[in-house]
Amino acid sequence: MGRGRARVAAVAAVLAALAVIAAGCGAETHPNDARPQVATRVSVTISDKAVIVDPQGIGQGEERDQQIPQNKGEKQPRIDTDKPLDVVFVAANQTGIDSELEVIGPSSAKSGPLLANSPATFQADLEAGTYVIAATDIPTARPGRLVVGEFRASSENDVLLP
Repeated sequence: MGRGRARVAAVAAVLAALAVIAAGCGAETHPNDARPQVATRVSVTISDKAVIVDPQGIGQGEERDQQIPQNKGEKQPRIDTDKPLDVVFVAANQTGIDSELEVIGPSSAKSGPLLANSPATFQADLEAGTYVIAATDIPTARPGRLVVGEFRASSENDVLLP
């Protein structure tokens, strides 16, 4: 009676091992969809006189500087998509007044509070078009301008990305 159970257990173990091996055999081909673009960074400096935006144009072709130095010189293949561009604004409020940044254009966005003499970041998805970037609580600061193009680059050639 013990020998019968051992035989059944051995057969069950072999069948389980075969099932695990068979499950590991999947499709040999996988679609290689373009990876989404890494967020584009835009620097914004707020002074008493102006809101300075750098660069003033994004999404108009391959980025001039890639985010990871190891990728320097690598091509940035285009993605065919109508999705908005993911933009990270890195802002420096160099005034003595707490403020907020407002992005006005085809899409709109507003930052959280930008404390006086402090840096901050915020993220927005921007459609192609021309934008005005203004400091809401500093009326003497002339608004900046940002042009977002339709070019979206795949991150497939960017190594060291998740």
